[in-house]
Amino acid sequence: MLCNKTILVTGGTGSFGRRFIRMTLEKFNPAKIIVFSRDEMKQYEMASELGNDPRLRFFLGDVRDKDRLKRACHGVDYIVHAAALKIVPTAEYNPFEYVKTNVMGAMNVIDCAIDEGVTRVTALSTDKACSPINLYGATKLCSDKLFISGNCYAGGRSTKFSIVRYGNVMGSRGSIIPRFRELASSGQIPITDNSMTRFMITLEQAVELVWTSLDDCLGGEIYVPKIPSMRLVDIAQAIAPNAKFKIIGIRPGEKLHEQMISVEDSRICYEYDDYYKIFPQIDISRNSSSTTLETFDGSIKPGKRVQPGFCYSSDTNNKWMSVEDLRSWIDNEYQSDAARDSKLVVRDVPLVNHV
Repeated sequence: MLCNKTILVTGGTGSFGRRFIRMTLEKFNPAKIIVFSRDEMKQYEMASELGNDPRLRFFLGDVRDKDRLKRACHGVDYIVHAAALKIVPTAEYNPFEYVKTNVMGAMNVIDCAIDEGVTRVTALSTDKACSPINLYGATKLCSDKLFISGNCYAGGRSTKFSIVRYGNVMGSRGSIIPRFRELASSGQIPITDNSMTRFMITLEQAVELVWTSLDDCLGGEIYVPKIPSMRLVDIAQAIAPNAKFKIIGIRPGEKLHEQMISVEDSRICYEYDDYYKIFPQIDISRNSSSTTLETFDGSIKPGKRVQPGFCYSSDTNNKWMSVEDLRSWIDNEYQSDAARDSKLVVRDVPLVNHV
């Protein structure tokens, strides 16, 4: 699928981008991966980690800058849009900045992809985009709607847009696991609420879902993985079993439980072995004689329609991660990171910009 293709990853130096690029280089043989991000130091470090792989190009830029983004999109086959501002409480106090990146940036990606003839675009979403109560979730819901409608904007062109939506990425930068690990030695862990639950997904699972989307989509689908839930107190117990828990209350914009599929989504949702697929409510075929689901008939066939009123929520999920499971994952993940670091040879790596 991705062999001999040129791929652009926005936000390519973030936790997801780094893992996606590493795994894609190992599994496929892309002609080129363009790492698009605004942090030159992270680009330098990433080039060092990957040994100055000749298939990589590092492109400094921001998705807010449409001209720069359009230059980066020239000759690209696939785009994985991972760039976003993501911290929930920060969004509540800086809403304009989140709108500029998460909404206006999404519009720029859509326009540039269509103008440059990109074949497929997958945008990363979040559980917080489902029935949002905070500014971050609202911007990501808006972004999701923009990417779905992008299939209409493309007209007769070949560009197809789809979305992947998932929960808490285990071990990603700024997430709860590394934060609790930092606090473990203090003997006290802050807990927002004893009953709070979250969906849990590994970076590898997130990458594989994006691969699925790029390979499977007809345009307009939202892919939602089947992943386990976990209580926040159990995450803390797995990381710091001897620590005391201090209840600090829910932060601005936080939910007690997260959803990835709402009751309203369920009427256009189908279940597959490893994921759910939410089809668009609008008719992206621009053919008024057919319904939206008829447009996707070939894509739906392997799936089974979910029951009316179905809701995929972290507190009612039928899959749960245990304390022991998380401890095992942490031991394996951080040992693997240490092994990779021990093999790292830092070079004076020139960054090759695609200009």
